Amino acid sequence: MICLKCVMDDSDPNVGIDSSGVCAQCRNYEQKVAPGLNNWSRKDTATFIQNLKSRAKRDKYDCIIGLSGGLDSSYLAYKVVKQFGLRAKLFHVDAAWNTPQATRNIHRLVAHLGCDFETKVVDWESLRQLQIAFFKSGVAHIDVPQDHAFLASVYGKANEEGIGTILNGGNFATEGIRNPLSWLYFGSDTRQLHDIAAKFGADISNYTVASALKHRIFFRYIKRIRNLKPLNYMTFTKREAELELEAAYGFEPYAQKHFESYFTKFFEGYWLPVRFGYDTRKPQFSSLIWSGDMTRPEALERLKTPALNNLEASLLKSYVADKLHISVSDLDRFEGLEKRTFTDYKNMSDIYSFGAKVLSSVGLEKTVKR
Repeated sequence: MICLKCVMDDSDPNVGIDSSGVCAQCRNYEQKVAPGLNNWSRKDTATFIQNLKSRAKRDKYDCIIGLSGGLDSSYLAYKVVKQFGLRAKLFHVDAAWNTPQATRNIHRLVAHLGCDFETKVVDWESLRQLQIAFFKSGVAHIDVPQDHAFLASVYGKANEEGIGTILNGGNFATEGIRNPLSWLYFGSDTRQLHDIAAKFGADISNYTVASALKHRIFFRYIKRIRNLKPLNYMTFTKREAELELEAAYGFEPYAQKHFESYFTKFFEGYWLPVRFGYDTRKPQFSSLIWSGDMTRPEALERLKTPALNNLEASLLKSYVADKLHISVSDLDRFEGLEKRTFTDYKNMSDIYSFGAKVLSSVGLEKTVKR
């Protein structure tokens, strides 16, 4: 069964399609997200930026922005520096999976903006062992080791340099329809991360970890580091953003969201759809349908073809195996393991669910993973 407004279907076990043929995420988007999408005036945005500048007027930087090389973080950095004049520290976390396209996009943007820029290189051996552990665990969310390193490193750098505001490229226009919890679990759940590392022999003594307590309580309320998403406070559409960045400094668009990382490209383009039947293009395209960047017929047509053709998938699979110092047959063996979920390991899902409900009830969270 498929939603009549977007392209989410029952590959999401909690899709919640009602008698009208509309899924729960669309109902939520219609009620909570759509009324405020692209609805801020220039005055509203100017006030937001001015408040941010005032908060940091005695500091070296107004904010720190984590750059992945993808569209959202690149457009965010470009707009707040070029249009709003923020003093931004640009920060990239190198997990050793960058595509050449991502590297070019980052370097071109940094050169164009002229901002201070720093790269943190993740300890590869720790990350490699942790990624293999997640493969062995049987869960779908094998991208957690990379994602957690990004999250922990950006908060750590903000704290180290006394920067009070992290600007995040997350946005409703391209991410308003969320990946289901069963597909992509919370990357910040350190209880689960440590449990899987311990069960499958990963030495993560040199891996950067930021516990939920640390980044949700200590950094936020003691150190007063905010994590804001300014793209929700300005007009933002994927197609126009790509054209603007291409014209400004030669940004190279990606075939699919998150394809700036070889590992994420393998994970979302091959591993999830082949092993689990989860196609992350469905929430991505559904978000673009709601923001007006894609029509539903166009989305349905694109979904008829796999994200990666057989040759692309085969080459990428070989690359990932070689990079992790394992064989393709090892990956094949992992692919055939019994499927597990986050509930099969120690986790903090109850805490996250409670927090999400509280934030939603007071209007601070408009999209919630189901």
